[in-house]
Amino acid sequence: MNKSELVAAVAAKAGLSKVDAKKAVDAVVASVTEALKGGDKVALVGFGTFSVAERPARQGINPRTKQKITIAAKKSAKFKAGAELNGAI
Repeated sequence: MNKSELVAAVAAKAGLSKVDAKKAVDAVVASVTEALKGGDKVALVGFGTFSVAERPARQGINPRTKQKITIAAKKSAKFKAGAELNGAI
């Protein structure tokens, strides 16, 4: 399911127009993004939890030259599905 299909599904289930459903989906995505940027967790009971995972710097190998390189530390988004979502699948 891509974003336009999600918007259509939200519009159908909520009885909204596609324009209003797109605004709602965009608002949810923007709110989750803002919270993660601020270092917060977003917990949707029954669905799952979005959080930020910090990965430390580590050593790697360039496969072409076989030289050792340092891979920089970074933050990435992480999602853990809730029990109800896992049960529904």
